[in-house]
Amino acid sequence: MAVSSLPDVYEARLGDVVRAVRDVLRRRYLVLVTIALIVMLIGVNLTYLIAPRYYGTVLIQIDPSQDPLSKSRNGPQADLASEAIETRVTALQSLDLARAVITRLQLMRDPQARAEVARALAHNSALSADQQIDVVANWLEKHLTIAREKMTYVISIRYSSTSPEMAARVANEFAAAYLDGMVNNTTGTASKQSVFFQNQLNQLASDAQAADAQVAAVEARTGLIAKSDTVGSITDQQIGPLSVTMATTQSVAAQAQARAASARRSVAGGKPDTIADVRESRTVIDLKTQRMVLMQSLADMEQRYGEAYPDLIKVREQIAQIDQQLAIEGKRVIASLDSEAGAAQAQAASLHSAMESLRSRKAAEIEASVTLQSLQRDADSKHAAYDRMAAATMDTRQASQSSFAQAQIIDAARVPDAPYFPRWSAMIALSLIAGTVLGLVVIAAQEVMVSGLTSVQNIEGDLGQRLIAAIPLVKNTARPADLLVSRPTSQYAEALRNARATILGVKGDNPYKIIAVTSALPNEGKTTTAYAMARTMAINGARTIILDTDVRSARLNRLIAAAPPAAGLVEVLSGAATLDGAIRSTDQARLDVLGVSRPHFTSENLFGSDRFHGVLDELARRYDTIILDLPPLIGLADGRFLAALADAVVLIVKWKATPQAAVRAAISGLQSDHANLIGVVYSMVEPMAHAYGSSAYNSAAYAKYYEGRA
Repeated sequence: MAVSSLPDVYEARLGDVVRAVRDVLRRRYLVLVTIALIVMLIGVNLTYLIAPRYYGTVLIQIDPSQDPLSKSRNGPQADLASEAIETRVTALQSLDLARAVITRLQLMRDPQARAEVARALAHNSALSADQQIDVVANWLEKHLTIAREKMTYVISIRYSSTSPEMAARVANEFAAAYLDGMVNNTTGTASKQSVFFQNQLNQLASDAQAADAQVAAVEARTGLIAKSDTVGSITDQQIGPLSVTMATTQSVAAQAQARAASARRSVAGGKPDTIADVRESRTVIDLKTQRMVLMQSLADMEQRYGEAYPDLIKVREQIAQIDQQLAIEGKRVIASLDSEAGAAQAQAASLHSAMESLRSRKAAEIEASVTLQSLQRDADSKHAAYDRMAAATMDTRQASQSSFAQAQIIDAARVPDAPYFPRWSAMIALSLIAGTVLGLVVIAAQEVMVSGLTSVQNIEGDLGQRLIAAIPLVKNTARPADLLVSRPTSQYAEALRNARATILGVKGDNPYKIIAVTSALPNEGKTTTAYAMARTMAINGARTIILDTDVRSARLNRLIAAAPPAAGLVEVLSGAATLDGAIRSTDQARLDVLGVSRPHFTSENLFGSDRFHGVLDELARRYDTIILDLPPLIGLADGRFLAALADAVVLIVKWKATPQAAVRAAISGLQSDHANLIGVVYSMVEPMAHAYGSSAYNSAAYAKYYEGRA
């Protein structure tokens, strides 16, 4: 199953971008650091030149409970709405308050205030004293900040000044003047209200007294008693108890009549013993006890004696007397019951008559109670109005004598220790950030303005040529090739060995004897690279000679420690000197040089003659490798003739300097001359550049493999 490689491609491109940025920063970090430090120093200097400003801050808490005029007698203290708090904030920013602060602190004598007045007078010389105070007040307002602290009752007063003492003084004075103004306003308002309320209270007192007099007159005339919600009377007070007594009396009379009637029925039926009062009479009980004893004696005698027995007769007479007494006692009890029933009935009738009399009187009082109740309600309402007005009068009287404000200072302004502007650490950090950003912008601009080639992609992708090697830039030395001996494990030496391995092959299987080194334009490091390449060949055992065919420049002499030769290549080609007489040895074993004694300018084709071909053939028999230091290709014809004679041509491109168009033109000329261009060598590459070496992945990670950067 096929697997898409798009993510890998994307990651590779992203990695290239990251590496490219890192490459730029490594190469240009000095520019970045320098600009950042310069900007930071400028920022620090400007910070010290700026006059510092200080904040004096006061916190005021608005306290509604301190306002006696807003108290409610029927509920809790109401909170201040947000609109009321914002109103306080606006009041703190008023010009009247600023004028009060100016007067209290005598700020018209302050040098800064005088300077503001002087500037105003310069525009309008006719300013009055009050107008000058307004100028200073407006100046104070510009440096004053009033704000509510979130959704609380706290208001902050913040004043800004170049003097820490002045910042604290003005902020505290604004708070004090505001609180004093609140006290004066509250006291004045309360005084006016107190006078008004007192007048109203006097009028209400008169009205209440008149209403009370009317109620008293009606009560005296009718005997009624007025209450807050009802009207009472003596009749009402008598009817209640009388009703209870009458009901009780009627109940007793009914019971007495019932008992008397029951007793009469019992007597009529011959059963007086069934009468409870008869049974319960002590006399009856005693008589019955005596009769019972006599009856027992009678029964005993009748059994023992005859009817004529005297004691028997006597007992019977006694029993008859007792029965007569019982009958008399029963009649007496019944008479007593009748008497009690009659008395109870008479009392009930009397009470009923009294009740009817009271009811008649009550009917007459109803009409008068309606009028009295109306008068009492009117009197009660006037008393209630009087009480409310009395309470309001007391509150306003207390408020007019009170010095409490509806606010308090919870945090007074102290002399600040440090300015709020400029903040040294913040300004330094900001300057450093600005310098870093500016440095990055400069680096980006430098990179954008670079017209030369910088990467492997530029050579292999854009130009279609192989990148043989990237020779690092060597600073502070006029003879970079000496590093091949003094520091053989440096980056420079390793780059030359890579170039040799690429040109000749790691097994030496490339049959290149004559190798031409050229460039598209002058000053691209062509001669230095050609000489270093020749030394590398010699160090690795090849008998090598380098020819300076750039006769107009003759720069090879500067790279060789020996003195300039008396005769060189030009003299050999003109027949003025022999080849052996012109070849010189160097301090490098197996390396000879055939140079130019001095710059030579001529229009003749020195290298197109058979004599030069003979020189090359002779040198080919003597040496393993011949390095030709060619002149630049663009603008000069000699390089093209020489490139066509070489077995291989190496094009030197100065990293980040040679325009792509010039390189492309040089490659096109070599191809049209059928020269064997085997690749391109970057010269003078920044050691930290990502393109260093023949691989796109050489970077600082390889530092441990080299002896120093060069």
